[in-house]
Amino acid sequence: MGARRRRRDPSRRLRLWPRERGTALIVVLAAIAVALYSVVVPVHTAAYGSPVATTMALALGAVTAPLVSLRHPNIAIAVFTGSAVLMPLMVSRDAAVGAPWPWSVPMLIAFGVAVIAITFRHGWRPGLIQLALGTAAGITVAVMLPSIPAGTSIIVTTSVVSGVYLIAVLLAGRLRLGAELTRERAHTAQEQSRRELVEERTRIARELHDVVAHSMSLIQVQASTARYRVPDLQPSAASEFDDIAASARSALTEMRRILGVLRTEDHTAELAPQRGIDDISSLVETTRRAGATVSLSHSVADEVSASTQLAVYRITQEAMSNAVRHAPGSPISISLIGGDDDISVVIRNPYSGEAQQAPGGHGMRGMKERAALLGGSVTAGPDGAGSWVVDARMPRHPAVVAQEGSQ
Repeated sequence: MGARRRRRDPSRRLRLWPRERGTALIVVLAAIAVALYSVVVPVHTAAYGSPVATTMALALGAVTAPLVSLRHPNIAIAVFTGSAVLMPLMVSRDAAVGAPWPWSVPMLIAFGVAVIAITFRHGWRPGLIQLALGTAAGITVAVMLPSIPAGTSIIVTTSVVSGVYLIAVLLAGRLRLGAELTRERAHTAQEQSRRELVEERTRIARELHDVVAHSMSLIQVQASTARYRVPDLQPSAASEFDDIAASARSALTEMRRILGVLRTEDHTAELAPQRGIDDISSLVETTRRAGATVSLSHSVADEVSASTQLAVYRITQEAMSNAVRHAPGSPISISLIGGDDDISVVIRNPYSGEAQQAPGGHGMRGMKERAALLGGSVTAGPDGAGSWVVDARMPRHPAVVAQEGSQ
């Protein structure tokens, strides 16, 4: 009973049909060659009176030509054409008068198989050459032996094989078109997968920079300024804070290296809403606790798109992080101004001549990406009056926010 209930493993079943198209074609042509050979030789030796040995050799060339054409189409065309010329010449004249000549029915089928195989494998031009040379072989034999009537057989053979050739051309074109479409689908799927990978890498890089790098910058600043902010700090505790600051700087260096690996130049970072303008006050308080002096002016009212709010928050976060990192101890002023159609955020701090954006950094690129996605702009640089100014302007309601909510 247990043996009866066991199911057969599908992977152990005998496969009667090969999976690869080339192998399947070889199997089919080999089976056809064996079947035709077993018919051509008896028919031509018994019904047509052809010599047995010569017929076996010529028939072998005719029926195996389709197999040879898979690798060597020119040789196959020459072999079949030679067999098509010589086999009718081996036929007894008395038998040829009462039977189809110069093409017997088995040879007609072999002719059609050769044309089909060459057309499928190598295209319509080699197939047309085989059709023309095979037909020319029959006409040549008829001209060489004009005493034997051959018109009907040649017309029937040419008509049948021509029709087979046209069908083969259409089917071969359809198969090639299907294969091309399959390759295009595979290519499209590969490109889509690559694009999704690039988008995900860029999103991860942006979030690492905006969230993790920003927090590490604050840790570094807090640890570096602890000895000045905390009265009566023990030397051992001050040394611990210095070690924390050094570790934070090392982590920031590694973070920039990772961001350089994740960032790609052929993709624009996607945008999705997270935080908003109302969260900027909390961000300012966090920065103040790190020892920075920050003033906030907020005059944004009415409804603002979630994507614009996220961009304003992230740009403000990055600009403050740069100010704290490159101009420690300098006061920072933030102005949020709401217009009828756009939002403006201006971050200003004293400028001592040192660039706020470190060479090779990703902060300014991320800010410009966010603004550009919404149709806005970001400028950063000294204002000529001793201050470094980051000025970002973005529409309240961007025209295209297709990626909103995807993050």
